[in-house]
Amino acid sequence: MTPFGSKVRALREQRGVTLKQLAGALEISPAYLSALEHGHRGRPTPALLVQICEYFHLIWDDYEEMHRLARLSHPRIQVDTRGLSPAATELANLLAERIHGLDEDTVAAALKLLKSAPDVPRPKRRGRGRPPG
Repeated sequence: MTPFGSKVRALREQRGVTLKQLAGALEISPAYLSALEHGHRGRPTPALLVQICEYFHLIWDDYEEMHRLARLSHPRIQVDTRGLSPAATELANLLAERIHGLDEDTVAAALKLLKSAPDVPRPKRRGRGRPPG
């Protein structure tokens, strides 16, 4: 399950809305909504994200939180470590290899550590085939 999917499911349950009811209101299939909730589908489209927020009448802070959760909810991510240290590449690979074996306490501790690190913007990469400059 993704953070976004978990939040949508919690909103549905808190408000007594079935999966079928929400899917019907959003004009999507219940199977797609279920897959989105369980992390078997990627991030929702921006339009669907807005529809979900409007359906639940979310206020600004909750609306922003839903957008943040959607950004962090791609179930199959790729980590680009080009230009980073060998240790950064090792970290990315070890996490990919071992994440399924981590217990919730270890995941929570790692998440807390990463969230406390300063947010440094990624350098922009040049597109393929473009000349420098």
